[in-house]
Amino acid sequence: MLFKDYYKILGFETNRVSEEQIKNAFREQAKKYHPDRNDGTQSAEERFKDINEAYRILGNPATKRKYDRSWNRNIGKDKNKERNAGNMKSSDTIIGEAINMFFGSKKEKKQEPKIKNKKPSIKGENIETGINVSIEEAFFGASKKISLRAVDGSMKTFTVKIPAGIRNGEKIRLIGQGKKGENGGKNGDLFIKINIEKDKKFNLEGCNLYTYLDLTPWEAALGTRKKVEGIDGAEMVYIPKGIQTGEKIKIQGRGYKDSKGGRGELVAEIRIMVPKKPTEAELKLYEELKKLAM
Repeated sequence: MLFKDYYKILGFETNRVSEEQIKNAFREQAKKYHPDRNDGTQSAEERFKDINEAYRILGNPATKRKYDRSWNRNIGKDKNKERNAGNMKSSDTIIGEAINMFFGSKKEKKQEPKIKNKKPSIKGENIETGINVSIEEAFFGASKKISLRAVDGSMKTFTVKIPAGIRNGEKIRLIGQGKKGENGGKNGDLFIKINIEKDKKFNLEGCNLYTYLDLTPWEAALGTRKKVEGIDGAEMVYIPKGIQTGEKIKIQGRGYKDSKGGRGELVAEIRIMVPKKPTEAELKLYEELKKLAM
């Protein structure tokens, strides 16, 4: 299967680009190759489809992270080889350096002093911590603050941007916010593990959201139409006659976000609720039902 370089489609040579750069590049390319501006030619239509597909993948932080791993394997390694090849010395240069080593150079008589006992640079250690977020914060995205104690005892506060649709257990990386490096080495990174907390209203399992739908005994017996509250709005559903406690109503595409830009199911579990304080009229009706059922 041919691997598509979505970065190249949007006009980039590297994957080190920001969300804003991706958005601007998409607008520019989409405007340039829109079929209406190219007399509906097939090549323009195909290019326009590729541009939209590239933005759908790169414009979502979750799908971008997964794509970047494939991009590094398929494209990034080749670019690294090209850079390494450019840095390799030619055979003539190597021979010239060997001659200068034994016979000296006419142009360069002075030698730079050698630095003795230079300590190697050491990258600082990575730090890992966790942060709790609600299902709503994970679904819609949010900014959270986290405070950590530094080696010297001082407190350092970070603002963490939670991307919309992040999955439970995923980690957010803050580059250079780990322990300090030694001898000029780079600082380590800070990894923040996301823990999506259980909610009183919703329970998250994979990409599906689970909730409860309470019915009266007569609604369950006669059937009705009822609103099911979802994470981003209510959905009207049909309740069939004779539904039982524990049965489930499934609504496609109203659950949590998946890694492909879609959504899972919203699953409503039925609970038949008897009135805590029935009226005299209701009690009389229950007595009549009891006689009928005997």
